[in-house]
Amino acid sequence: MSEQQSPLTYEKVLKMFRRTDRKFRETDRQIERMSREVERVSNDIGRLGNRIGDIIEHMVGGGNIVEQFQALGYNVTDYSRNRIFGKGTNNYGEIDLILEDGDVAILISVKTKLTTEYVHEHIEQLEKYRRHVDAKGNGSKIRFIGAVAGAVADQNVIDFAQKKGLYVIVQSGVAVEVVTSPEGFVAKEW
Repeated sequence: MSEQQSPLTYEKVLKMFRRTDRKFRETDRQIERMSREVERVSNDIGRLGNRIGDIIEHMVGGGNIVEQFQALGYNVTDYSRNRIFGKGTNNYGEIDLILEDGDVAILISVKTKLTTEYVHEHIEQLEKYRRHVDAKGNGSKIRFIGAVAGAVADQNVIDFAQKKGLYVIVQSGVAVEVVTSPEGFVAKEW
């Protein structure tokens, strides 16, 4: 025996619409909860990424980087981190690490994973910093040397950076080291 369906009435249709509306509202609440959770996780990941970047910067700057560049013939004696320059100008930027003595400064960009894109970006920062210092009128005697550092750096990126006249700093068994430059390498000045 089959059950006979009762005819649809206005009240039954209205009841179905109300039930559907409740389900839609519950779905909306679940989506909103999920969106908040995704946003929270994204923020956590962002903070973790920033923290890893800080660790890499401290690893590069906190090691014997000054001594390594002294061994390469630079008379650097100290370093500073996160130098922001040119605020409010076209030459605005930041240099992660600067090694200095009176007439030479080695400007280092530090990344977790070094890429050719970051090499290009650092060259742009070097050019901006050169213009910034020159615009202040006291930079003509200072030579700027560039370097890039990465916890992870593929050989093709190392080769690319060196061809652009940059020193390359990578992680080693001890901490970090400046990669031996190829014969005839000349550090480019900005």
